[in-house]
Amino acid sequence: MNQSTIDKATYGQLPDGRTADLYTLRNTAGMTVAITNYGGTIVALMTPDKAGTLEDVTLGFDSLAGYTANRTFFGALIGRYGNRIAKGNFTLDGQPFSLATNNMGNHLHGGIVGFDRVLWTATPITGDEPALKLTYLSADCEEGYPGNLLVTVTYTLLKDNALAVDYQATTDKPTVVNLTNHTFFNLTGGVKRDVLDHVLTIYADQLVPVDETLIPTGQLMPVAGTPFDFIKPTPIGDHIGDADEQLTYGLGYDHCWVATDSRPALKLIATVLEPNSGRVMDVETTEPAIQCYTGNFLDGSVTGREGFPYKKRHALCLETEHYPDSPNHPAFPTTTLRPGETYRSTTVYRFSVRNDPA
Repeated sequence: MNQSTIDKATYGQLPDGRTADLYTLRNTAGMTVAITNYGGTIVALMTPDKAGTLEDVTLGFDSLAGYTANRTFFGALIGRYGNRIAKGNFTLDGQPFSLATNNMGNHLHGGIVGFDRVLWTATPITGDEPALKLTYLSADCEEGYPGNLLVTVTYTLLKDNALAVDYQATTDKPTVVNLTNHTFFNLTGGVKRDVLDHVLTIYADQLVPVDETLIPTGQLMPVAGTPFDFIKPTPIGDHIGDADEQLTYGLGYDHCWVATDSRPALKLIATVLEPNSGRVMDVETTEPAIQCYTGNFLDGSVTGREGFPYKKRHALCLETEHYPDSPNHPAFPTTTLRPGETYRSTTVYRFSVRNDPA
């Protein structure tokens, strides 16, 4: 039987001269995940197919240089605020705050230097289920956010081929927080084709509709009878090309689904099946929603592993989260964190196989 291990190696040098490390976690079943403390980025995630063949099911680069040169968010931790804040502006306790705008005039994924672009302090944790604890102190006014925010993210590789991601944060001033991970998945392994035949289930009966800049309108929309209905298992490609205003705005799926189960407990929010490999990924989370993004902006200009150009729809992102632009919508679940409180969130990516997907 394999032993659970966690190994550390030098990953490369950042432009400012600091060194980034790579930590490889292996469980007793042989599944491995490689994570660098640059951006808290999942560099590779090796899972078996129905024949037992281990393959990487994520998009990424061959070296650290790829991650520093291209802000693709491949595998990265996202913060302080995952997704968008309209025009980079919000008001908290009557005080206005202005954040960097970096996407169609809006604030996206933490701004110019989000958590995906910082070097985290890493602490490996050995045991039957190896883990990597990452910490980062986001200073008061960093990217315009109030408060010194101390963040801890722990990746744990579980015995049953699941990767748990536990987020915690505390602040010394009222602030807003919405943390997530932005791994680009392709369960075919090797990422040589698109994800349109991946069969997706999202356990959500409502969507957060957006305007042409992908900012929420403030309303919620039932998914029944629309191309966004994934309550029953549906291939991603079945309706992604439908004539629909929301699909036009997102160039495909790039939207936030509201979990039918609104409890802040760990619950199943999405399942993905890749029929040829038999790989299945269940996504469990304590978050109230999930952003599904189908790699719509990949255009072949970014070259990934082994010189392979990543093209449109070559990946699926499932980012557990609170709703986009929540600080500007009082009716949305709050993303406000105050001194004395602890932000806590957990997401689990659970991998298995189906020998007869049909």
